[in-house]
Amino acid sequence: MTARTVSPRDLKNALHDGNELALLDVREEGQFGEGHLLFATPLPYSRLELGIGALVPRKSARIVLCDDGDGVAERGVKRLNAIGYADVSVLAGGNPAWAAAGFAIFKGVNVPSKLFGELVEHVYDTPRITVTELAQMKQRNEDFIIVDGRPFTEYNKMNIPGGICCPNAELPLRIRQLVNNPKTKIVVNCAGRTRSIMGAQTLLNFGIENPVVALENGTQGWVLADFELERDATRKYPEQIDTAALPGLQAQAQQLLARFNVSTVTAQQVERWLGETNRSLYLLDVRTPEEFAAGSLPGAMHAPGGQLVQATDAWVGVRNARIVLADSEGVRAPVVAAWLKQLGCDVTVLEGGVNSGLKLPAPPKATLPAVAKISADELKQALADKSCSAFYLGPSMNYRKQHVPGSRWSIRSRIVNDAENARHVVLITRDTDVAQAAAIDLKEAGITDVKLLKGGLATWTSAGYPLEASPSTPPDVECIDYLFFVHDRHLGNREAMKQYLAWETGLIKQLDDQDKASFKVGEQT
Repeated sequence: MTARTVSPRDLKNALHDGNELALLDVREEGQFGEGHLLFATPLPYSRLELGIGALVPRKSARIVLCDDGDGVAERGVKRLNAIGYADVSVLAGGNPAWAAAGFAIFKGVNVPSKLFGELVEHVYDTPRITVTELAQMKQRNEDFIIVDGRPFTEYNKMNIPGGICCPNAELPLRIRQLVNNPKTKIVVNCAGRTRSIMGAQTLLNFGIENPVVALENGTQGWVLADFELERDATRKYPEQIDTAALPGLQAQAQQLLARFNVSTVTAQQVERWLGETNRSLYLLDVRTPEEFAAGSLPGAMHAPGGQLVQATDAWVGVRNARIVLADSEGVRAPVVAAWLKQLGCDVTVLEGGVNSGLKLPAPPKATLPAVAKISADELKQALADKSCSAFYLGPSMNYRKQHVPGSRWSIRSRIVNDAENARHVVLITRDTDVAQAAAIDLKEAGITDVKLLKGGLATWTSAGYPLEASPSTPPDVECIDYLFFVHDRHLGNREAMKQYLAWETGLIKQLDDQDKASFKVGEQT
């Protein structure tokens, strides 16, 4: 069956017609990051069935898949149809046809949210300081505090010396437990620009009295100015909320909702919405990982508030869908909702939050066919007598570090070509689901003898067999799952840092008027 197609012009119009649409880019992470449509959500073909349920919970949603015009999207249509998604089309000619039609291609990841941060700085004129100015403030022993708006895992890897971890959505709720003096200057930083801007402007919009500034270019700017970062820091916000301050904070949160015309919704109304077959619904818990792990609403997905604004496309794959936010105290959800509304989202805040009693079904999950397993001893023998072809399906950078001798790196979108003429294939990965997905393609191609190394590399080494490294294999051009200019900046690559910061600041120039109108930055009642 030939997949239905949509032209670049028709897709451009569909993105702005106000109806729901899931535009999914099924290429791998590296390919996506090197250039994609602005409002495309990344969902690599290697994990298509595994990620579709959370990103596109309604199986009747309108979906368009895009690729490089190389047939991967057509395969994606077949896979989605097989698990019940009926309205799936392909961008005719893929990304090359989109560019040829005169529409912009954007590098990087989480681009709508990154663009949003740049627009926020421009519209609100968010105050900022340079890393040199911060260093001078330190030397003068000025009264200031540095708060790092990233999640703790990122903060712990590297941070501005003296900084305290307090993710952006937690700032209005907890800042007074960190800063008692209203004259103390608050400096918000992240790794680059977006979360510094968003964290600082969050506090300003919330009405904090303190002077607040964003640290321009964050930890990357700090390194590029030849300052040393701190590693393995553990300072973070107090986990217990100051209940005495809560009524005042809730009142400020309500003012924020009114300012940006964000509605609240009851659990009963959300349950009624769920019955509407023409709308998609996301229930997102914006609290901390620890709070979510301790218990949440049935059917809710965890989306830490600061990250939800920073990387909305990691959780929401359908444009114009309904988004319902929940917290436990009535501060964080309103703060996040105010930003999502300005991002152009249809967002509401759940009254009563995680204590509302709302119960929704979990997002649908695909059931993949099982793959028979093989032991390390059996694989060792099969490789010795050349009776199998072994493929490592984990990240390409991990393959470079260590892999089973005689195995090759591959990925689902290329596994059939890589395994051409093979009779017996063994897949190596610790992610059984990824292997099961790849096995579907192999078996359809006529390679029916497909097995999985039980326990992955850990089983191989525990059996006493060695691993080998290959620092340049696969070559960079083949590592389609890895985006070098984004990842390498965290490894101390100064050129990658410069490239990344230049990319962020240059995003606005690529916006056309139609796309820019999708953002509602600063629009108030």
